[in-house]
Amino acid sequence: MSARVVVVGSANLDLVVTAPQLPRPGETVLGDDFRMVPGGKGANQAVAAARAGADCAFVGAVGGDGFGGLLRDNLAGAGVDLRGLRTVDGPSGVALIAVDHAAENCIVVAPGANAALTLHDADRAAVAEADVLLLQLEVPLAEVTRAAGWARTGGAAVVLNAAPARPLPAELLDLVDVLVVNEHEAATVAGVFTDDPAALLDTLVGLVPRVVLTLGARGAAYADRDGARIEVPAPKIDAVDTTAAGDAFTGALAVALAERGGLTGDTATAVLRWACAAGAACAQRPGASTALPERAAIDALSAATYGEVE
Repeated sequence: MSARVVVVGSANLDLVVTAPQLPRPGETVLGDDFRMVPGGKGANQAVAAARAGADCAFVGAVGGDGFGGLLRDNLAGAGVDLRGLRTVDGPSGVALIAVDHAAENCIVVAPGANAALTLHDADRAAVAEADVLLLQLEVPLAEVTRAAGWARTGGAAVVLNAAPARPLPAELLDLVDVLVVNEHEAATVAGVFTDDPAALLDTLVGLVPRVVLTLGARGAAYADRDGARIEVPAPKIDAVDTTAAGDAFTGALAVALAERGGLTGDTATAVLRWACAAGAACAQRPGASTALPERAAIDALSAATYGEVE
């Protein structure tokens, strides 16, 4: 039976423009290309988990506009269970994304329907069936906390990708099994502004039992309260677009965690290698959800980089 991952999160339509460089404040830059791509951290991570081999369900909200139909179709096309996706009055969420020729990006999100997400009793039942509940911070924090509480009661592991970054209440942190953050997000959550990943990890494991720190092209690191400290390098690739690489990483990590029945110091190296391969495979293609890799591509890049898939 496939690992069961439930994602509670956002769905946005990404309006993406490429340009030679990202604009500075007050500057206008002439772009090269424009695309409309289904995205949103929650929807991206649901598609990533489904393509990585999970039985994945998505709980979220879209607007009654044309963008909402595009977002729904994209999730359905990836095989995501959409019984928890509802349509609300008003516009769907939108993300404005600029990507430069070095594959760096900047993003502004208008939440739209995501800000109106309210969980229902049926969502509690979906969470109860999960091996892993995957959360982000693009929907109301009260609903994120509510879902995490349901997961704790039902026995699902709670994985929180703390993005966009913000300080988090103890009420939510106490429910998190695995925190996934990049260095900026880690500093915000920890309240420790340092360039030293080890210092960030030491602070964060005081808040949650397990932390995965993504390091971009340098790979990822893991720490837990049992004293494990592990760092894994990323595959060497020619990056095209890093927009959804973090979502590919997080979705794959949730799948690997569900398949292995948890994340520990003994399993972290294999899990992080596979997740890093997913992020790297995504960065080799343009776009957000359109770039999220299938399991075969993740396995191939992982094997080519680290040896046989564990």
